[in-house]
Amino acid sequence: MGDGPARLPRGRSSGSARPVPKPPGDRPGRARWPEARHYAALDLGTNNCRLLIARPQGAGFAVIDAFSRIVRLGEGLATTGRLSDAAIDRTLAALRICADKLKRRNVALARSVATEACRRATNGPEFIERVYRETGIVLDIITAEEEARLAVLGCHALLEPGDGPALVFDIGGGSTELVLVDSRAEVPRILDWHSAPWGVVSLTEAVGLAGNDADSRQVAYAEMRARVAEAFAPFVARLRPPRGTPRLLGTSGTVTTLASVHLGLPTYDRSVVDGLIVPAQAMRDVSRRIAGMSMAERSQVPCIGAERADLVVAGCAILETILDFWPAERLGIADRGIREGILRRLMSGVVL
Repeated sequence: MGDGPARLPRGRSSGSARPVPKPPGDRPGRARWPEARHYAALDLGTNNCRLLIARPQGAGFAVIDAFSRIVRLGEGLATTGRLSDAAIDRTLAALRICADKLKRRNVALARSVATEACRRATNGPEFIERVYRETGIVLDIITAEEEARLAVLGCHALLEPGDGPALVFDIGGGSTELVLVDSRAEVPRILDWHSAPWGVVSLTEAVGLAGNDADSRQVAYAEMRARVAEAFAPFVARLRPPRGTPRLLGTSGTVTTLASVHLGLPTYDRSVVDGLIVPAQAMRDVSRRIAGMSMAERSQVPCIGAERADLVVAGCAILETILDFWPAERLGIADRGIREGILRRLMSGVVL
């Protein structure tokens, strides 16, 4: 996992937002673009490509357009060290849709970031160049530390009130970020953070998919938990027992999916899940139930389906391991994170 940004096209520096050229609005037969100032944030992860376009509204923002697609950019990366041609093609197809949305909206300023898959891949910089050539999107490969900071900035408003540090975590496709924060100020102060090289894609590929029998599924799940515990160990060793009631907030597809299963939702509903508070034991129970299912059984569970059936078990293992060392009784669920953190920075200049 690299600590710094990859070389960006045409000498651009990492960490800055870019003005987005507007389509001409004065041509005959073409309506003028509205004057409202819109902002865009694109988060290209190991598993997902997500875009959010918004305009300032009050102390926050109103979403104008959004896009999300599972692209599995990091598929096979653990074995080859490279982004595969198939994964690149899938991702470019999604990014072309994002580029079209950016052109069609009145976006004044945008920032696009790439995370663990591009940090690890030997052909990450080459991929970044190709994205720019074919879509016009300039991706910054951000460090794990900035990824953690953006995630906290985007979701900390959902932390329950309380005294003492709170733990915010983001289970990604290629890594998991753990962030200890002091939330007494309006913008939380980061006390400590840790990035572990296990996300739902990397952990699944490292351990492999379990067989159809219950014993092999149990063995595979135990191995996943052991690997994650080892990766978390340096962070856990630095932790002191939390004062007051431990608070915990998770942001990722894993926690939103498991919360949906806990609620028995027939289809995913962000308005119900984002900001939900779930008993930690209930999330353990859901995790263990899913881990004990076969692939075919998981595929039939609403809000998991065939698209997530192979990766969700790794997410369960990571979540349970977090619950092992942070003894919170309740878990906050956030369907927001890096994109929202980027938008907050673009609109208000907030730095965490």
